[in-house]
Amino acid sequence: MSEDVKEISFDELGLTKPLEKMTAKELRAMCVAKLPMISGASGKDKDALVQEIKDVFGFVEEEQVSPYKKQIGEIKKQIRALRVEKEALEDRNKRDYIRRKINKLKKRTRKLARAI
Repeated sequence: MSEDVKEISFDELGLTKPLEKMTAKELRAMCVAKLPMISGASGKDKDALVQEIKDVFGFVEEEQVSPYKKQIGEIKKQIRALRVEKEALEDRNKRDYIRRKINKLKKRTRKLARAI
């Protein structure tokens, strides 16, 4: 690194959300404004930018497994079973009831996935 480039810590970036949740546009703007050691940021895609930022700060890629993975799997099995049941029904009211139940279960899986 050149001598005129100021060292910056990861905490000084002032991130409000994880790197993976940021858009490519946000990542590029951050690289240009705060991380001059990353060259060519405006031409890189999101995955490349995230990896480059992690490399600069020395983060080791660790696999995050949701503690709710088993529970999410069970809910998805229920959803698949309900879809089969829904297709077999002819009564519109019962189909709508099952459709709403599926939607509630899907919302629950999304909520559990975000709760990491």
